[in-house]
Amino acid sequence: MEIENHKEEVPFAHYAGLFRDIDPKDVIARLSDVSWDGEKFTVKLLGRAFAIAHPEYAITPLDGGRVLPLPTQTFLLRYLMESKDVPWAGDWKTFREMPWGEMYIKPYTGRVLTRAAFTFGTRIDAFRRAAEKIGGIRLTHGDAGYQFNLVGSYQMQILAWEGDDEFPPNAQVLYSDNFAEGFAAEDRVVAGDILISTIKAEM
Repeated sequence: MEIENHKEEVPFAHYAGLFRDIDPKDVIARLSDVSWDGEKFTVKLLGRAFAIAHPEYAITPLDGGRVLPLPTQTFLLRYLMESKDVPWAGDWKTFREMPWGEMYIKPYTGRVLTRAAFTFGTRIDAFRRAAEKIGGIRLTHGDAGYQFNLVGSYQMQILAWEGDDEFPPNAQVLYSDNFAEGFAAEDRVVAGDILISTIKAEM
């Protein structure tokens, strides 16, 4: 296959290649939310179930819905290969508060926080409808806020504030504290991007 979109397809091809060599027994020992039937894994992302064939990678949405974009598929590959069950202590953390957060905060702010602010803070009602459509739990924080189960025991919250004549729209994304140990910093950036894109697709 000729690779045209290097930013997305090169990382995906790299991890799809590494995926062939993983031991399914190791995956299900690390991740209690993942099942294995001898041919494929089943995993849920934001409430949607996907079958992922192994060793030759192929992904099938079990709800018959839209196919995930390549960066999201790469995220799931990395989840299967590198993540693990980490208990959630019940606390929430900003991206900056987690390991390597300070180093990645500038790209994270643009890719996640600013994008969320101007996507959701300018359309609060549409944000509410879309968040509830994908199973978000309404929160009392912000002008609108919702909690989501991303994958496994990993939870996320998005809070949005509507702009006015004096202040621009604003947003905050919070992560369950187990993200600090369960995901690398770059994967936490992608997690925020995935959540925003999923909600936006429903608006």
